[in-house]
Parts: sequence; structure tokens; C-alpha cells
Amino acid sequence: MQLQKAFGVVPGDVVAFIGAGGKSSLLVGLGYELAEAGWRVLATTTSRLATDQLSLFPRAISCRVDARAISQALTDDQFVLLHDDMRAGTVYGPPLSWTRDLLDRVDSDILLVEADDAAGLPFKAPRAGEPQIPLETSLVVPVASLSALGVPLDEAHVYNPAAMIDRYGFARNSPVKSAWLAQVLRDETLGLRGVPKSARVVMYLNQVPARGYVRGRARLIARLCLQNPRVHGVAMGSVRGVEPVGELQRAVGAVVLAESAAGNVAQTTEQLMRSRIDHIRVVTGAGAAKVRAALKPLGATTIHDRRYRRGGAVTALSTGFRALPAHVAAALVVPAQGNCLTPKRIYQLLTAYARGDGEFIVAGADQAEGASVIVVGRRHWADIAALPRGYSLGAIVQQFHDHSAVLDQQTGFAVPTAGDLATDQRLMWSQTR
Repeated sequence: MQLQKAFGVVPGDVVAFIGAGGKSSLLVGLGYELAEAGWRVLATTTSRLATDQLSLFPRAISCRVDARAISQALTDDQFVLLHDDMRAGTVYGPPLSWTRDLLDRVDSDILLVEADDAAGLPFKAPRAGEPQIPLETSLVVPVASLSALGVPLDEAHVYNPAAMIDRYGFARNSPVKSAWLAQVLRDETLGLRGVPKSARVVMYLNQVPARGYVRGRARLIARLCLQNPRVHGVAMGSVRGVEPVGELQRAVGAVVLAESAAGNVAQTTEQLMRSRIDHIRVVTGAGAAKVRAALKPLGATTIHDRRYRRGGAVTALSTGFRALPAHVAAALVVPAQGNCLTPKRIYQLLTAYARGDGEFIVAGADQAEGASVIVVGRRHWADIAALPRGYSLGAIVQQFHDHSAVLDQQTGFAVPTAGDLATDQRLMWSQTR
């Protein structure tokens, strides 16, 4: 997955990179990616850069030149770094107040800002006056490197460890743990200090391998970070890789369709809990009292849909979707009947969604019941609510056939349907016109 897709950047964004362990490389990587796509990319820093980092950019010029010169540099080179003073091997950026004036007078498509300093270390807590995030920022990307795991919590390996120790009582000189990274990154007074309330937050975990134990640690860190509803997603990968994002972890809930007391609703719900799905909503219809009684030992949240009998899965799903928190990006939809839910299937579906295989992913149907388990991204929730009443879950899956991907349970990858591929091909063709 490329950085533009993972971060969801759009023309007009002001993107600030903070934290440690790859900010500059991430800014440069995104800048080249956008420039190659035809964007006019402007970059700057509110902190400082080493003078040898200027060679990373196609063009670096002083912010003191007039707007026409900056515009011409963008036309010539697509990706331009603006700086202020240079002295003693250090490049300094313009003051924060300069950002708004720049946006008003320069015709760039996006502004990328390195807004923090970490002295080349992989993990940090901010000092007083850090970070320096422009108020106009629309997207903040906090960064940390998993190379920090296991290193001693001291000044030689971690930037400002004293702030972490004071805040959480971490033991000085002890090996840095996964939970420590997550606690600092999601903390409003540490990793998210100074982030404008209106800005989106997508974190980036750098130096995450494609597989193995450390990747599992990265997923744990992401899941813990996502407990803060301000965090829209956690991208994981290696900024120097061909595809710098291997997964984009986002908050995923679950909607269990329990039309009646029949089926395995308690077993299904318990399986979801064991798979660490944080937001589970069980939608009930007839027999709601019996379903609630079956789920009482689990403490699960039930939502009653009075229209379930006539509305079918359409109204039930709409009821379940509305009950999920606003920061949930997608829902795992599970029928209570049948035996179509297994730990392996849950893992495969969530991994396929995090990998970017699709926003409507269908696992194989249970042969006995004809029931599918699906992942549905939030962007499709309103479309489901607009379908005719009375549709079953199977009918909804058929309705979205041309926009779905089907999970291959042997490989764990989701493959787009022919209709979805045709749509992608038409889109690619239109973009070349």
C-alpha cells in the first residue's frame, strides 16, 4: 500500500509529521509519491534539518523569495523544500505564523511539514515547546520505529525518557516494551501533544517486518493506540520499502445478526470477544429476551430492531452500524446461525482489510446455512441502509457483488470480483484521459 492511500491525503491538506524514527524519510517518501502523480508538493520544517538532508529534495529554496519564484520552482520540479536560515550545518524552518500566509499566496496542492525533532532516535516524548504543529494542519502523522523495542529506556536510546518515567513510572534503563510505545503514542500530553482538535491522526510504525513476532508486536501496539478515538488509523511498514505500508490498522467493530433466539449467538459473540474485537453489537429481533439472557454472562451489548421481521438484514445492519462508535472504520458482519465463524476466518478477514484488499470483503458461505461473514467499510453503510427492506444478508452480498472482494481461505488474500476489477480498469482509463 502506498502512503497516499494509507494516510488518505487529499489536495489542500497540510500534513505534519511528529515523533521519531523516520519522520524525514516519511515526508520525503510521500512527497516523491505525490509528485510522481502530478501533485505540486511544497515541504518545510518548523523544527530543523541537517544541511545534508537538503539533497533528499529535488529543489530547496529560501522562503524569503517571492510567491512567483516558489510557484515557478513547483512547476519546474514538482517537489520543493522551503527553508529559512542555514548556519553551522543546520537548516531552520520559518516560524509557525508563516504557514497561513504561505497557503494564501502559493499555488501548491499540499504542504508537508516536519514539525518535530528527535535527534535521530527511534522513540520520543516531547520536551517543552515541542512539537511545533501549524494550526492549519489537517493531518498529523505521529511516527515511531519498532527498532526501539528492547533498547534501554535512557537518554542514549530514547528521546526525553524522563517524561515517560514521570508520566507512567516506567523503570529507567529497562528494555522498552510494546505497551510503552502505545501508551506514549496515544497520550494526549505526550505523543499527541499539540495536535489540533480538527486534525485527523494516522500513526506510522516504521521498521515493521513483513512477518514474524515483531509484526505481531506492531499489531498489538496499533490495537492499543486505536483505543484512543482520536486515532483514525495506524499504518505499519518500512518507509524505505517498495510498498512502505504493509497494513493499515483501523478500528473494526462487529455486528451480530440475531433475528431469533435460535443459533449460536452466545458462541459467536464469545468467539468475537476472544478475537479482541472491541466494539460488538448484537442486533435482536423476535426472541430478544432469550438472546439477552444467553448473552448476559458475556456482558455483550444488544440492540433491538423492531423492524427486523419485515426489514430483514437491511434494517438490522443499519441499527447495528448506528450503534457503533464514530471512530470505527468498518464492521465485521456475522450471522448468529450456522458455524461460519472461526478464529482463522476472523484473522484472515481483518488482515485482508488492514492490507487494503477491499472495503467489502466476503468470506466463503457456510454450506449448511448459506450465511456469509463479511467486512464492510463505513463508506458502504449508507448504501446498505438505502437498499429495499426485506433483503437477507445473502441478498445484500449479491447486491454488492461488483464492489466486493472474496476471501481465498487458502492464501488469506481477498480477490476483487470481476465487476470490481472492471470498475478499477474504467477508473484507471478515465484518469489517463
